[in-house]
Amino acid sequence: MTVTDQYGYELTLSDASALAPWHDTVRAFLAHGATTAQHMARTLEVAPDFAMAHGAHGLFCLLLGRRELVSSSEEDWRLADRARRGTPVTARENAVVDALRDWLDGFPSHAASRLHAALEAHPGDALLLKLVHAIRFVLGDAGGMRSSVEAVLHAYGDDHPAFGYVLGCHAFALEETGEYARAETTGRRAVDTAGDDAWGLHAVAHVLDMTGRFDDGRKWLEARTDNWAHCNNFRYHCWWHLALMYLDRRDFDKVLALYDQEIRRDQTDDYRDISNGASLLVRLEIEGVNVGGRWEELARISEKRVDDSCNVFADLHYLMSLNGGNRRLAAEKLVENIEMMGEGTSDMEKVAKVAGTPIAFGLDAYRRGNYFSAFHNLNRARPNLRQIGGSHAQRDVFERLTIDAALRAGLADEAELLLKERLALRSAMDRFAEDRLKVIERMHRAARIMQDERLRAVHA
Repeated sequence: MTVTDQYGYELTLSDASALAPWHDTVRAFLAHGATTAQHMARTLEVAPDFAMAHGAHGLFCLLLGRRELVSSSEEDWRLADRARRGTPVTARENAVVDALRDWLDGFPSHAASRLHAALEAHPGDALLLKLVHAIRFVLGDAGGMRSSVEAVLHAYGDDHPAFGYVLGCHAFALEETGEYARAETTGRRAVDTAGDDAWGLHAVAHVLDMTGRFDDGRKWLEARTDNWAHCNNFRYHCWWHLALMYLDRRDFDKVLALYDQEIRRDQTDDYRDISNGASLLVRLEIEGVNVGGRWEELARISEKRVDDSCNVFADLHYLMSLNGGNRRLAAEKLVENIEMMGEGTSDMEKVAKVAGTPIAFGLDAYRRGNYFSAFHNLNRARPNLRQIGGSHAQRDVFERLTIDAALRAGLADEAELLLKERLALRSAMDRFAEDRLKVIERMHRAARIMQDERLRAVHA
């Protein structure tokens, strides 16, 4: 039968009672809710031949970047395809199923393009919008995230059930494309409209980080911890953002307390949770902080993911964890796997070639103390760094490592150039940059003194 969903579009269901849990699934997905899987399971229990739900579930699984879930997504596609062959479905539903096939074939970029086309034809479908947004986030396509939202903003008035969540997506896309003032205004409106819009809340945190307003960021997040209490593992990421605010204040005890009590409290193995932990420990170690035995559990989990090769961003954070935990054989194997991955032609394999491999080489050289090699490899990846996915704030750990490697290698001019480029992106100074610029000035002063001494020696 054909029913009408919450956004006013036709949906093909064998049992109309599946509509309510489906709406709950979509709402939870938009809010990064911990109940998303529960609602999806209920939907498919009531309507096991619901093609669009199987397609969406498969895409949800692929977004998790776990090798074992690829087979689950393949099964979702098989069930969705069988369902639509038995009962014809709408073009919108077909697009979701076909997008799943695109990604399974190695081309999430094709999946995003297909879903974007479906979104343009069904502009009020916030599930399509969020799926495009999420996939392009994985691909590091900030411009694509923004264009897909702005193409359909006209369809979202105050009375649209997903209005707040769409504002949150727009806010984040604005921030990632450098429109910080508009991003902040839009993100604050998103949270005012939908109090559980953790994505919009965290978009504002990004703005406050990128514009150097760390005290404002701390206050913004600490006043709204209840707004992300409903979240799936995204709640750990919100705590991570709060830790970054304290990191800039050099309140390392507070950062470590947040790490232990919130960010890695549950020692989960989702790659995004590993990236929260690993990137924060790297930032702390760059500042000279002894992080104790905290690398051990990250390394133990990452050792089991050496052969995943699903997501370059994930693999690089697994590598950080293995290096931090002194799992040298596993780290070397992962570097080899990333390099081999770069020999293919899929979307992720191309990213492995232009960004993943040089970063992996750089991380390996940094671990060995070969900072000159570390700098040159990490710097070689910078033009393509965005392609590994994630946000400016997440990728900043690689910028910090590159700058730190340059300084340790005695490359003051190169480090200064990187800091200036980083400042241009961020639009405001932070403590990391301030401290390194002071180091560079001391290096330049020492070089001038040595030059003067050489001149005096010649005249003598």
